[in-house]
Amino acid sequence: MTNALTITDLMLTFPDGNERITALNRINLSVRGGEIAAITGPSGSGKSTLLAAASTMIRPDSGRIELETDSGTVDLATLGRREATTLRRESIGIVFQQANLVPALTAVEQLEAMVHLGQTWFVSPARRRAARAHARELLDAVGLAEHENKRPGQLSGGQRQRVNIARALMNDPSLLVIDEPTSALDQERGAAIIELIVRIAREHQAATLLVTHDLAHLHQMDTIYRMVDGNLTLETANTAAHAV
Repeated sequence: MTNALTITDLMLTFPDGNERITALNRINLSVRGGEIAAITGPSGSGKSTLLAAASTMIRPDSGRIELETDSGTVDLATLGRREATTLRRESIGIVFQQANLVPALTAVEQLEAMVHLGQTWFVSPARRRAARAHARELLDAVGLAEHENKRPGQLSGGQRQRVNIARALMNDPSLLVIDEPTSALDQERGAAIIELIVRIAREHQAATLLVTHDLAHLHQMDTIYRMVDGNLTLETANTAAHAV
């Protein structure tokens, strides 16, 4: 699988009275499939805004966001709302700070629901069986095979975040966008989640953007960027990380 994300001269501004505030100032970033680009920086510096732009949640003023997959390369910055929704559903996995799981659904049902999003026609029994089998495989991969029938209220914070990660992988995304996955976890559970993300990114060959305040795990990342006041700079490229 050939996956890669390349962001070039990305600009995004927001209105502020009669002026505009620059949220993203000529951002340049690249990450290949199977690699993780970590983004650090103070709160309010534009990190989550960058993730939102990369995942088609908001449209930039200018610049390019090129996602390369086996099917070709698409500039995410040019997509209309409907196209962006479809591509996000099919090619982008998003992991938020909070798991945002549906309280009434079991762990396996959380994943199965991703397959049926946007479907307006009858879903065949064969497709349902395939979706459940894939969901079970992913839950097993994140260490939750024995918890597939539990609802969010029956899971710990770390377990809910694992379901969140597995759900993001349900449609075999080319791009993973992960926002502060350890913010609500203690150090031990946070370390386990980072190790899981590293393994998943490698195995699934997903180009991965990871926003984090936890500097203890940066040695496992392939590249480290720092965001300050909408400006992104490359701090280091860790050539040893991919071997970890």
